[in-house]
Amino acid sequence: AYLVGFSLGQLFWGPVGDRFGRKGPIGVGILLFITGSIGCALARSAVDIVGWRVVQALGACAGVVLSRAMVRDLYGGERAAQMLSTLITVMAVAPLIGPLLGGQILVHAGWRAIFWALVAIGVATAAGVTTIPETYRPDLQAVGSLRAAFGGYGVLLRNRRIMVCAATGGLYYFGIYAYIAASPFAFITYHQVPATLYGALFASGIAGIMTMNMVNVRLLRRFDGLSVMRAGTAVAALGGLGVALAARSGFGGLWGLVVPSFFFVSMSGLIVANAIGRALSAAPPSQAGTVAALIGATQYGGGIAGSAAVGAYADGTPWPLGWALCIAGGGAAIAAWSQRNMG
Repeated sequence: AYLVGFSLGQLFWGPVGDRFGRKGPIGVGILLFITGSIGCALARSAVDIVGWRVVQALGACAGVVLSRAMVRDLYGGERAAQMLSTLITVMAVAPLIGPLLGGQILVHAGWRAIFWALVAIGVATAAGVTTIPETYRPDLQAVGSLRAAFGGYGVLLRNRRIMVCAATGGLYYFGIYAYIAASPFAFITYHQVPATLYGALFASGIAGIMTMNMVNVRLLRRFDGLSVMRAGTAVAALGGLGVALAARSGFGGLWGLVVPSFFFVSMSGLIVANAIGRALSAAPPSQAGTVAALIGATQYGGGIAGSAAVGAYADGTPWPLGWALCIAGGGAAIAAWSQRNMG
């Protein structure tokens, strides 16, 4: 429910940000996030929690999509991709800190306290937003009415470069979320890995993402974003193929899955920022929010499909993880390499 709200909500906030600027919609989104968090904390049933989680997600995604648009407001070309890599590197810290902090709160104060902690984080974030300037200049607000802003999706859907970038990111996220959903079973249940070791294995992937995002910043000083993105998808495709072969044959046991999975996951640092950066540079600055929303919704939509697919085809072996990463890596590579280098 959270992922669905997070994905579809971006399609709303993007055009709103193009019409009314960035800070205001982000502020409203944070208020929704705080409201949803309070609702979860006070929930009396699982159904209530699911409903409030959707509200929480609809608010949370505003800052994610519009922060990317803010990068486009301030930077262009490969510089935008460099700054997006920096932004994503900071964001990658959350999956490392979140489970650790949440686990400690759960043990010492119960599950409701987790949502009260999110309320406090939301309030702190709202205060932080008041300190940053509005990045969307009035002279760029050329979208006219809000209806016209939403109508911009029709134009973007006919832009081949944007749609190829969306396909690249969506296919890759299919594999990332398949890994998130299936790796606990493949590592812990099938290969009997202790839960503490699984945490270390998962953290290594996050560290790989952060490292490759920093590498991406350096690579973009010498190469164009398309070339770097293509290289990343090629490595991801090989990693996915390696996971599939190991899952099918049992070659290498646990490490036959872990090593190629690490390479697949780490390539996020070369794929995601460049896909977003190239898509943003393919449209006018006045549509940056709408473009970021389209790319973000495609990515997380692919993630929802990936996690659902490995669950639906679970067969008691790591094979669903293998074929999902193989399809995701290969599909992302085909999409990236089909794009013409147009700068």
